[in-house]
Amino acid sequence: MLPRKQVIFESNDTFACMEFTSELIAWYDVNKRNLPWRNTRDPYKIWLSEIILQQTRVNQGMKYYHHFTEEYPKLKDLANASEEKVLKSWQGLGYYSRARNLHQAAKLVMKNFKGKFPDRYNSIITLPGVGEYTAAAIASFCFEEKHAVVDGNVFRFLSRHFGIDTAIDSSSAKKEFRSLAESLMGKCKPSIFNQAIMEFGALHCRSQNPSCADCPFSQSCYARQNDMVSVFPVKARKQLVRNRYFHYLVLTDAEHVLLQKRTGKDIWQSLYEFPVIESSSTAFDDVKKDLLKLTGFEYSHIKASKLKSSSVYRHVLSHQYIHAVFHRVSMKGSIKSSSKADKVRMEKLKDYPVPKLIEKYLLEEFEPYD
Repeated sequence: MLPRKQVIFESNDTFACMEFTSELIAWYDVNKRNLPWRNTRDPYKIWLSEIILQQTRVNQGMKYYHHFTEEYPKLKDLANASEEKVLKSWQGLGYYSRARNLHQAAKLVMKNFKGKFPDRYNSIITLPGVGEYTAAAIASFCFEEKHAVVDGNVFRFLSRHFGIDTAIDSSSAKKEFRSLAESLMGKCKPSIFNQAIMEFGALHCRSQNPSCADCPFSQSCYARQNDMVSVFPVKARKQLVRNRYFHYLVLTDAEHVLLQKRTGKDIWQSLYEFPVIESSSTAFDDVKKDLLKLTGFEYSHIKASKLKSSSVYRHVLSHQYIHAVFHRVSMKGSIKSSSKADKVRMEKLKDYPVPKLIEKYLLEEFEPYD
């Protein structure tokens, strides 16, 4: 067991809580970033920002936030859009279940809440894709409900400062850290406190190269005083990474290409791709016959000169490494749709939502695509 700080603030330790919170708010007043979702109390826009920023850095998410608020200025605009359009708007951001849940939640708000975004935590958390953290963020930022937000930044800051050795991926961690954060919040506005503690973790108490030398909490930080900054936060288990190998058949004629929609409970659900076979390696010889049979063609019917294979494209997901090779076959005659794949006109290809991996191939090697 790691050493643990003996005294952790409790709800009745009013002075200690006030001192910690005052220092935090003072830092936030000087150092906070000017982010567009901080200049509004509109729950729709704040909800959009929170969903976009799940598993996404602020710099990357910013352009998507602006695009969504321009493309779908009102919640009803998002609800009335097609799923394909929403997924296309989301393209490149990853974790596409967020986009599907965003779309479904907008529809539910229109149906169950008469188009008005719910204004209580217990109602907000019923929406698809909204967990405890997101519900707490919306409820506190928009409606000043006293719910502490606990994200990775908060876990890291509090665990270091108080020497908390509870594994942050354990079942008890959220409750323990949330209780501590709510004690520290005291009578401070929940919206201000939550923004401040997340901002401090994001900008100052960073995962790598934290600014310990000029930290306003350096004298009271357990990790700093005990030279254990790299130890916290504690994690109980290491997640394994899975390698997957995809072979895509890019079957084209002069004007068309075959495209299919991904279904099932796997990555990239509801996005579009070329006919694909998953294999144990990137070697084409192992899959060429089966791959071409996907569209009713025998390999012997395809002249080698018509087949062009790409280099290996790699894409990193949270716990998966995707290795993909694209095999383009240009047909003289007209290609036909199959039971799984549709014939799509070349100029329409860019309108379909595709995984970032496929978009990269299209931009780099598929000449009609722009």
